[in-house]
Parts: sequence; C-alpha cells; structure tokens
Amino acid sequence: MPYTAATVRCPDVSNRRSQAGRIEDYALIGDMQTAALVRRNGAVEWLCLPRFDSHAVFAGLLGTEEHGFWRLGPARPEGVVPPSADRRRYRGDSLVLESEWDTSHGTAVVSDFMPSHHGPPRLIRVVEGVKGRVLMRSSLRPRFGYGRIKPSVVHDGPRIVATAGPDALWLDTLTDPPTTTRAQDGTIVTDFTIEAGQQAAFTLSWGVSYAAPPPLPEPEAALETTKRFWRGWTAKTTYTGPYEAAVRRSLITLKGLTYAPTGGIVAAATTSLPEEIGGPRNWDYRFTWLRDAAFTLSSLLRTGHLDEAHAWREWLLRAVAGDPENLQIMYGVAGERQLPETELDWLPGYENSRPVQVGNGAAGQFQLDVYGEVAEMLYIADLAGLSPDDRTLDLLLAMARQVCRLWKKPDEGIWEIRGEPRHFVHSKVMAWVALDRIVKMLRRSNRRSEERVLAALQKQCDIIHEDVCARGYDQERNTFIQSYGSHELDASLLHLLLSGFLSPDDKRAIGTVESVQRELATPDGFLRRYHTAGADVGMDGLPGDEGAFLICSYWLVEALAVIGRRGEARTLFERLLRLANDVGLLAEEYDPIGERLLGNFPQAFSHIGLVHAALALDPPPNHNQLISHSHTD
Repeated sequence: MPYTAATVRCPDVSNRRSQAGRIEDYALIGDMQTAALVRRNGAVEWLCLPRFDSHAVFAGLLGTEEHGFWRLGPARPEGVVPPSADRRRYRGDSLVLESEWDTSHGTAVVSDFMPSHHGPPRLIRVVEGVKGRVLMRSSLRPRFGYGRIKPSVVHDGPRIVATAGPDALWLDTLTDPPTTTRAQDGTIVTDFTIEAGQQAAFTLSWGVSYAAPPPLPEPEAALETTKRFWRGWTAKTTYTGPYEAAVRRSLITLKGLTYAPTGGIVAAATTSLPEEIGGPRNWDYRFTWLRDAAFTLSSLLRTGHLDEAHAWREWLLRAVAGDPENLQIMYGVAGERQLPETELDWLPGYENSRPVQVGNGAAGQFQLDVYGEVAEMLYIADLAGLSPDDRTLDLLLAMARQVCRLWKKPDEGIWEIRGEPRHFVHSKVMAWVALDRIVKMLRRSNRRSEERVLAALQKQCDIIHEDVCARGYDQERNTFIQSYGSHELDASLLHLLLSGFLSPDDKRAIGTVESVQRELATPDGFLRRYHTAGADVGMDGLPGDEGAFLICSYWLVEALAVIGRRGEARTLFERLLRLANDVGLLAEEYDPIGERLLGNFPQAFSHIGLVHAALALDPPPNHNQLISHSHTD
C-alpha cells in the first residue's frame, strides 16, 4: 500500500466540547512503556509519551476534545455524535483491541495496538473492510503538555509531523487507493472509504523534535510481532481453573502496566480519575509503589511468570541504591525519588472532578506496611525458584533492622491518609510479616546468618505479634480494630488472616472477618475500605466519600474461602466478575448507586485481587507452597 500525499484543507472541527465517556467505556492498549485508553467510539482520549508518567498528548479523558484526542471510526455528518462500536474485543490473549462498526452500507473493524518493543513508542491503527463500503474518518488533535500546548503541524514529504518543544509526533498513513489528509489549527483529518477486503493503516510515532525522524512503520509486520509476543507470554501462564478468561485478562493487564526498560510497575495508567464524581479524591497513580508492585508480582509468580519478578528485584536494588534506611514507599518507573504533587488547573477534570494532579505527595510518607509486602513477594519468589542473591540478602537484613527500629511509630498506613499518622493494626501486622518472611528466607539461604541474629529477629517478631493482639483487639466485639485505641474497622484487617498472622480456626480471625463484612459491606456485598465522613473531614484527612474498593471485596472472597465459607465466597466472586467492563477491565472502585466504575483505570490492585481470589477458590496443585496461612499462637 502506498503512502498518501497529504494536501492541506480546512478540517471539520465541530463538536469540540464533547466530554469523556464513562470509565467503563475505555479499553487499554500498551507497549510496556506507556499505555493508551481507547473509547467505545474509537477515540483515543488518554496517551502519555514516551512513558507512563510523561506529559499526556491526548488528555480529553480529563477535559474535552480541546485537550487532545484521536478518533477513528465511521464518518458522520456535522453535529452528529460519533457512534460507539457495535462490538469490541481483544484479539485472543493480547492487548490488540478490535472495534467493529456496522453501518447502513457495510461493516469495518479497527485494530488498535502499540508494538511491543524497546524503541520509541508507536500507536498503530489498522482498518479492515469486512463487507460493503464504509466511509471512515480519522480526526487527530494532539495537544502536548496535558492538553495545554497546541503543536505546529507541517508536512515532511508524505509524512505529517506535529511538534511542540522537544517532542514530535509523526503520522504515517497507508491506504489503497491514496487518500487526502488535511490539517489546520493543529487538527489532522483523513476521510477515506474502506471496502470489503481492503486495509488502511495509521501510525503515530513519538520522537524528539531535534533528532532524525523515526523510521517508516511496517504496520502489518508490527501487528504480527505484537500478536506473537503476547502468544509467547501468555503461554507461560499456569492457571487453568474455571475463571481462566478473567484471570488471563487480568494478568495481561498487569503485564501491560509494567515498564519493560527498567522492570518498574505502575499502579494504574491514569491520573485523577475520581473516587467520587465531582469530589477531591483524585490522585496520580502512574508510579511504582513498592506495595502495589509487590502485589502484582505475587499474582504473576503464582501463575507461572518469574521473569517480571527478577526484573523488578533488579529495579528495587537500583532504586534503594546504598540507602535502604531511606526506603521510599514509591518511586518513578526508573527509580526517581522526587515526585512533587502539582495541580493542572487548566484541565476541568473527569466530569468536573477537581483537582487534576500530577505527581504524588504520598512519596514522602512513612508507611510501615511496605516492608511486609516487599518481604512477602521476595519470599514467594524464593519459593518459586528465584532465590535471593547476596545483594538481596543484604537488603533483607537492612529492611529487618529498619522494621525493628520503626515498628512502634505511627504511620500513614496502606491507605496513605492525609490526616494524622496512627498506629494502624494492618501496618503492625505487616511489620510482623516482614520479620517472619525475612527470617525464613535467611534460614533457606546458602549464606548462613549468625543464629543470634536470627534469634533476635524472631524475638522481635514475637513481640510485635503480642503487641497487636493486646492493643489491636476489641475483646467485647471479638474483632480487631483499625488502629490502636479506635473503634473503627478497616478492610485491611482481613490480612490478619490472609498473611498467616492468625490461623483460619482462630475465633478472633473469624470474628474480624464477620465484623468487617457486617460493618463495611454495601447492600450489594462489596466492601468499602473504611467509613468516610461525607462533607466533613474524616480520619483520612479528606472530605468526601468513595465507592466500594474492589481489592477489598476480593480480599473478602479470599478470607471467606480460608475460613471455610467457600460457597459464599464463590457467590461474591462471581458477582464481582460482573463489574468488569465488556473487555474485562476494572477500575479502583465501584459505585453501587450509580452502577459505574470509579477511580484510576485500569487499576492493578483490582486485577491483583481478582487473580488472588480465583486462586483461593480453586487452588492449583502448587498453590499451597506459595502462600503462608500458617501462623498459630
């Protein structure tokens, strides 16, 4: 197919005030460097280049079409809303998205993907005619700097390049016969007709504006390479239970949130999607939290994927460097430490939910629990065959010393409260997990530690256990509590059971599960993290409410299965599965009143919860070797 010769004409620039769709209207594509969100109507409304945490070139998700988009689908007359696809799906076990439209004159399908390679990122959109003839339109409006900067748009031979400062986007169009592309006011429009059996391809390549242009794309070869990559990766997956489709989609999504050049893993692909529509609980999740990454790797390790754990362990050692005493709870995808929180006041926010923020102030918080989550992941990796090397053992010993020094301090906890630090029970439990798993790994290692060191760590571990049981337990209500001296409950208390801190037949564990379920469940049975305060400022230092937190609901599935209530657990799990959108993706939360997804999307936490809950309901033969529900008083 020849490249088109572009001619400048005045484009259709109507309907610029179009708002973003519901969160569940989007699908993820990505290349393990960055990711794009594609709406049902064929519009890419979120894409950061060249990394997950770079400035967005399409930010319509958090504003309007004025802030950048790229829509590809059937053409419509002036003023008519672009139609949603009649069908969409991922092509097999991959991140190649297929969106199919039926029109009065025919049917066409668009395949969207980002090639899986280590070069500069590219977004490729291939159009195929299925039957009849369909008039199609590509409308591309890049806006650099999170929708703030309109680029210059010029022709470079058959190519079109949009430039703003150091960044450039190169558009290559392949159609047969050639079409006319027109550009004005920073918008690039291509109208073309696709017939049954014909193809057209559009490739958007990122590059630095002061360097040589990226090489011409080969869309068909790139598509085959991408499909081959995903076939090879998913072939390693060992889970074969009754929820295989949902588990495999979750694992692919988690893989899509990894940053391949370094091994870093982001918590979500977006920033500032709200936990309450119109509310202020809007955060940037495009960074590597130690906790979230550890949970992600636990999911991958338990389903046959060891390479990611090895890559992340190397990332961790680089990020910590020679300063484990100043371990942060989160970093940039390459290990950056400075993540200042800044408001983008020119963006109105998703459905007018402000503020829109980049960076995350929680990077400077003290969250005691991260030591436990990292140690647990490294322990699971050890059991799965990825034994700790000498550098990792040194890090583990340094972490153990830090836990012994810090565990009596209040912290901001797993939920990163913006209020006063507290003695959160979950944090203390995870301090116990850290020492318990580190002692076990040191005993398993070839490098024999001094017995007195191990004995001292084990003694401290026992002291933490006694302290939690004495100060974190409400005997009258037969439940553990959110923090020392409080009366509130918290879904994270389920980890007393899931971590092995208490055994499944311990009445305190069973009582805590029942209390959390009774006091924090919505009428649909899904769990909230804790009680919020509405218009008032709550325990977490924030006003406003939020939806049901999906990973907490999946924790409840696990906990119910562990204490023997497997039928109830399975019923809840299958109801949770129905909350995923049509291509199997989950956000952070669910609004049971509005019946819609909330929060950043797709959310690693939610897909992690799905995988772990599926494994708890139908454990594979080797599963018991990789979990630790073993502690007894």
